[in-house]
Amino acid sequence: MKYVILATLGFLAAPLAAQNQDLGQPVPEGGEVETVDGGEGLTGSVSFEGNLDDLGIAIPGFATDADVPTPANSSGTAALGKELARVITADLRNNGLFKPTGPDALPQPRFAEITAPNYPTWSNRGAEMLVHGYVRARSDDKLTVGCYLYDMALEQQLVREGWVVQPADWRRAAHKCADLIYSRLSGESPFFDSRIAYIAETGPKDNRTKRLAIMDSDGANHRFITTGRSTALTPRYSPDYKKLSYLSYVDGNPRIYVYDIGTGRQTLVTQSTNPTFAPRWSPDGRWILYSMAVNGNTDIYRVPSTGGEPRRLTDTPGIDIGGSYSPDGSRIVFESDRSGSQQCYVMDADGTNQRRISFFGGRCATPEWSPRGDQIAFTNASTFNVSVMTPSGGSVRTLTRGWQDEAPTWAPNGRIIQFFRTERNSGKTGLWQVDLTGENERRLATPVDGSDPAWGPILP
Repeated sequence: MKYVILATLGFLAAPLAAQNQDLGQPVPEGGEVETVDGGEGLTGSVSFEGNLDDLGIAIPGFATDADVPTPANSSGTAALGKELARVITADLRNNGLFKPTGPDALPQPRFAEITAPNYPTWSNRGAEMLVHGYVRARSDDKLTVGCYLYDMALEQQLVREGWVVQPADWRRAAHKCADLIYSRLSGESPFFDSRIAYIAETGPKDNRTKRLAIMDSDGANHRFITTGRSTALTPRYSPDYKKLSYLSYVDGNPRIYVYDIGTGRQTLVTQSTNPTFAPRWSPDGRWILYSMAVNGNTDIYRVPSTGGEPRRLTDTPGIDIGGSYSPDGSRIVFESDRSGSQQCYVMDADGTNQRRISFFGGRCATPEWSPRGDQIAFTNASTFNVSVMTPSGGSVRTLTRGWQDEAPTWAPNGRIIQFFRTERNSGKTGLWQVDLTGENERRLATPVDGSDPAWGPILP
């Protein structure tokens, strides 16, 4: 029985709203994916014993039943099959858990072998896991992409899925295949089919142009959303992935906007002549937290995400900044200097029960709650490194050792942290990632300098 998933990924964005003078074109986003049960042969146990990064995973080029040109690749579906395998290989290699071998170092399987692999051939090459796949052009110009994972010792299929995609969305099929493999072998939730928003920076240090930008989790499909005529700061995805909140200085005064990714329209949530900082969504999407300085005192406020009357949650002398909700929405972690130095605090969602949690001897800033709820990432403002701690403030661990690392944001599965790093001499900024071991650090390529990253949830 063939495994079929019907999906249409991607759509044409609506025209730009006339009033959004600072915005670029709306960003096309993926649509929903409908999964249909594949039937028999989807169970099995991984026989490998040892570290995942010792696991030999072979990922040859995806096969095709007919090599024909497609809008995704004019060279044909055979060339596209290799590109799919390259993206999957890069995803699995870059997360630090696996050391896969990609299609450029492997023989190309025939189409008939995708569902009936030659196990001895691949076992003799040292493969303990084998990823097979295919890509087929359809009569409606869409593509069907299939993905299969095999255990060489068991000679058994572990999992399989397939997707029907628009040609422009072929990379999403590759990311979904990588997510399937990652989840099946690690037991962790996926994160490759997600997107990252950040602030793209250009120009001299004393006159930076800061634009809102968006890209896939691996840096592909990069788009600028705002033009840079006004400064944009601190983007964050809404929980349903349909919107972005960000701070903008349109006329010199701070305004918090919500940008609808599908339509290109933006909504003004709140504005003030007072300094305003760091808008953040609540997990249910109903509220946006932000900080505002009034008469020299900075407090945290909550406002409906559709706009309305703000409510102040903190009221102490000093500077209270930030605010990141726990995954269940019951608590908020934030930073404050009320004790005399910059430290991290936790309070209930209504602003009650405020209590300090950081006592590690340094300064604590930009705290961000993990999607898993078990960790809080923060900037150690004494050393400017990214660290993590438990929600009670214990088990503090430093993950990065750059000159100036700050503003951590979590991958959807809570296993990878993204942040931005400033170089010592040049002042140039870039986006970096590190996993919770602190051992797998890498830079994410962007066309210009980058800061204020925000990792969105898994695409629907």
